Amino acid sequence: MTTDVTTVSFARGTAPVGDTAVFEIYIKATPERIWEAITDPAQRAKYSFGVQTQSDWATGSTYRAGVPDVFDIAEGENLVVEPPRLLVQSFNALWSDEVKAQGTTRVTWEIEPVGDSCRLTVVHDQLPDSANAELYGGWPMILSGLKTLLETGELLTTPGSLMYSGVG
Repeated sequence: MTTDVTTVSFARGTAPVGDTAVFEIYIKATPERIWEAITDPAQRAKYSFGVQTQSDWATGSTYRAGVPDVFDIAEGENLVVEPPRLLVQSFNALWSDEVKAQGTTRVTWEIEPVGDSCRLTVVHDQLPDSANAELYGGWPMILSGLKTLLETGELLTTPGSLMYSGVG
């Protein structure tokens, strides 16, 4: 018996399932420390391909993400802001014509205490049926970089992580 099995892989573009990609990690840090790392532009750049995200972090406000003096990555609205537990944002990718054509999606960051650590769940949803893997494929590296930074104080040294960081 032959079964056609497709492995769910962000690297191969065979994820997400439906219109939703879910990423869950555990970080040995407080909710406040994780929130700070998500919302502080200088810290964000250390684990997110050198990308700084600028906003006043109020519900209904806008944000803009990019590598200063290089290019813009994304923009959108902060739909729900409940520090230090929940951030829901609309997401408009800007880095290429292909991802711009995908339209607006949504990213939810949920921070939940678990003992002396936290579970961070990032849900990237409202993806189009034929979502370009570039829209959601960077999350594993970004979240790994966040975890590495908060737990060790060091930067993740994968090529993608250092792409625009000014390190290396």
